[in-house]
Amino acid sequence: MSYVTNTDIDAWLGTQTVVELTDDAGSGVIDTAKEDEARLGAEGEANSYLATRYQVPVDVASEPEVQAVLKAFVLDLVAYRLHSRRPPVPADIVRRREEAVIWLGRVASGLVQLPSALAVPENPALGIPGRAVGPQRQMTRDALEDV
Repeated sequence: MSYVTNTDIDAWLGTQTVVELTDDAGSGVIDTAKEDEARLGAEGEANSYLATRYQVPVDVASEPEVQAVLKAFVLDLVAYRLHSRRPPVPADIVRRREEAVIWLGRVASGLVQLPSALAVPENPALGIPGRAVGPQRQMTRDALEDV
């Protein structure tokens, strides 16, 4: 499952820009192999953050808000990867990539939740979360206040 398609990239950056960033042969058409490489790399980068909490790729089919958020940030990562092929990378592209990485890092750390009406499946590879077992605590702060 992809978060973005090559058509999304073409619409986001403009077809002519994508041609300029991928066409090493001078043919005047988009080199889809290079566009695919940038897209897959950006999705992999996003998944590397998301995998610390969620099963990846995140199923966005039933969650339009999650789909919209991930699509926007992955497109920013793709734009950076494509522009990196023809330095210098414009400052706004660098800034948007940095913002995407910061947001993904916050999702990974649990500071930000994906905007989902249903719970996004957690990553089963992370194992079972630890839980406290045993009897209730006898000496609590509240119980000791009366002494």
